[in-house]
Amino acid sequence: MSLLSEDAVAGGLAALGSPVRLRLFRVLVRAGAAGANVTDLVRLMEAPASTLSHHLTALSRAGLVRQERRGREVICTANYELVGALAAYLTESCCAGLELDCAAPSAA
Repeated sequence: MSLLSEDAVAGGLAALGSPVRLRLFRVLVRAGAAGANVTDLVRLMEAPASTLSHHLTALSRAGLVRQERRGREVICTANYELVGALAAYLTESCCAGLELDCAAPSAA
């Protein structure tokens, strides 16, 4: 049984539904536990800081990205626990088969 609500799962998947946010999230996954500062993300993504800020906010609101201020830098890291929970939700009933409650329509 999933620990996430359907709304939480839908919110997480919706946040990843933008190609730019998906690419940004994958960059953060590649960065690992150390994360990446916003300045480096702007350079790597080749996107204006304002655009990146918008996408980071969407990912943060969905809980997929954590941001931490360290001095003058903002370090972003992927929330691996939530990603794991999303994957578990999507696959928790994998290959369990279908049991339909409705009777098959009769041939006329």
